[in-house]
Amino acid sequence: MSSVYPFRGLSAFPPTPANINGRVNAQALCRLLDPLCDAGAASIGLLGSTGIYAYLTREERLRAVKAAVECVNGRVPLIVGAGALRTDHALDLARDAEAAGADALLLAPVSYTPLTQEEAYQHFLAVAKASRLPLCIYNNPGTTHFTFSRELLQRLSDVETIKAVKMPLPADGDLRGELAQLRQKTDLAIGYSGDWGAAEALLSGADAWYSVISGLLPRTALALTKAAMAGNDVEARRLDGLLQPLWEVFKAYGSIRVVYTLAEHLLGVRAELPRPLLPLGLAERQRVLDNAQPLIELEHQSLL
Repeated sequence: MSSVYPFRGLSAFPPTPANINGRVNAQALCRLLDPLCDAGAASIGLLGSTGIYAYLTREERLRAVKAAVECVNGRVPLIVGAGALRTDHALDLARDAEAAGADALLLAPVSYTPLTQEEAYQHFLAVAKASRLPLCIYNNPGTTHFTFSRELLQRLSDVETIKAVKMPLPADGDLRGELAQLRQKTDLAIGYSGDWGAAEALLSGADAWYSVISGLLPRTALALTKAAMAGNDVEARRLDGLLQPLWEVFKAYGSIRVVYTLAEHLLGVRAELPRPLLPLGLAERQRVLDNAQPLIELEHQSLL
């Protein structure tokens, strides 16, 4: 098994359909996961930020993992989010995911009191020791307000089961420079989130795209991923251009609000945002649907 398994290529992060009380709709979740498997995603990122992990109870997170394991049935590796405010809760979530049949873990340093670098290290070390599953570091300072130093990433890369890092797009846009520095300090598989920068990240040599939009439009996202990882600059940028209308509404409204709007539209079921998050207004919702419709049609027609 490769040391980067399953942290290479397109990792599709679907929303988690749930009602206003946070009860997961297992049937609707499976309807989202089947197309990701059929399209050939390299992995599925269950209970990521788009999957509202931070808003679900332990019981509902386990319900989602069990439903996903049953639905996916080994077709695609499942990377399951185990982030929690307390270390002991994160340990429980990691063990739950492993026992339910997950293939890997994703861990963010969730906190209320800002963490020190040492506190984050001890937190990750404890979770890594609690499970035999390979673990991906979730570096998401926009949400967690914690930034991993290069030295901390280097320390964590020495932990046997920590295999990858999910990075935000660099503020200065220097993807090649950041990748070179990270590869010099660590042997982690390096992937990026921030969908609008995916083409550039993959063309710059990133190992993976941790993708929000692939949770709903996997064939489009996979075509972009394959083109970029093959070094086909023209095709990757063409596909990225097709997705620009969605990147516009992602930036305008936040990707989570856009994705839940589209999930309800595509599935025909309620996929409630957890309060205090509110659904988009009528005008904003219509803009999202108008921007997405050509891509939805393209996806279904397999014209890529």
